[in-house]
Amino acid sequence: MRALDWITQVLEVVAALAAAPVFLGWLNQCRAWLQNRRAPSLWLPYRSLHKLFHKEAVIADNASSLFRIAPYVVFGAMVLAAGIIPSMGTRLPLVVAADAIALVGLFAAARVFMSLAAMDVGTAFGTLGARREMMVGFLAEPALLMVIFVASLISSSTALPAITENLASGRIGLSPGLAFSAVAFVLVLLAENARIPVDNPATHLELTMIHEAMVLEYSARHLALMEWAAQLKLFNYVCIGFALFLPWGVARAHIGPVGLLVAIPALAVKLAAAGAGLALIETVSAKMRVMRIPEFLATAFLFAVLGLLVHVLLGA
Repeated sequence: MRALDWITQVLEVVAALAAAPVFLGWLNQCRAWLQNRRAPSLWLPYRSLHKLFHKEAVIADNASSLFRIAPYVVFGAMVLAAGIIPSMGTRLPLVVAADAIALVGLFAAARVFMSLAAMDVGTAFGTLGARREMMVGFLAEPALLMVIFVASLISSSTALPAITENLASGRIGLSPGLAFSAVAFVLVLLAENARIPVDNPATHLELTMIHEAMVLEYSARHLALMEWAAQLKLFNYVCIGFALFLPWGVARAHIGPVGLLVAIPALAVKLAAAGAGLALIETVSAKMRVMRIPEFLATAFLFAVLGLLVHVLLGA
């Protein structure tokens, strides 16, 4: 491995840790502007994390060791995922240990630990949120895998860097199969990250909340790790979308340090556009009832299957 590969690997992880909170802050700012409200500070997520890390943790008496270690496992899984996704370059030493299918499994493992921890204390809200989260994951993961299968068939590989390298070296624009898959991916992204219309991250209403219900019992550093992990998950999903559908600007294998210098501002521009786009989707959408979520994710799976059929039958 070249030294530049390790530099790219470390830079991607550090950038994910630093940029995930500010990306959420930018998304919240765009939502406020579109709704004609006063926008919160771009650095508010950083301030919230700083405040939580400096508080003393309060843990329920009947909480097991699983409740205590779950935030570290979930956060570690999201950091590891950030090291697998080619957000800046395709020559990543960590990628040899996992492909895109293993990446989906990593997200699933984090979901399982979070759900078990939510049920550990035995509160009604935690159990409710965990059941809803597992329902969303059960329906979203097949759609996400189908999206990855479409890209892997085009690139003849399930490794995200290889997929990105192949798509970035092709013509500019999306094939019809990838276009259907892109729609499916956006729907999965909204569902997996507890965004409107599936969930409202700003609410604490017991009849609607999913993610917030699972972290109600956490405080201080444990809550900070859970919130940071949620921000990293949103950042990782957006970067997966870039790798599959907007791979241009990523430093490829044959490009030297100049390519990496170009990839950093390219990622910043794509993140700014993605934040504004997600804010627009959330602004024009209404929160749906929980019983409608299966229909929403079934639509995502249908779009992914259409993308697969278009590619297999028409070769497009």
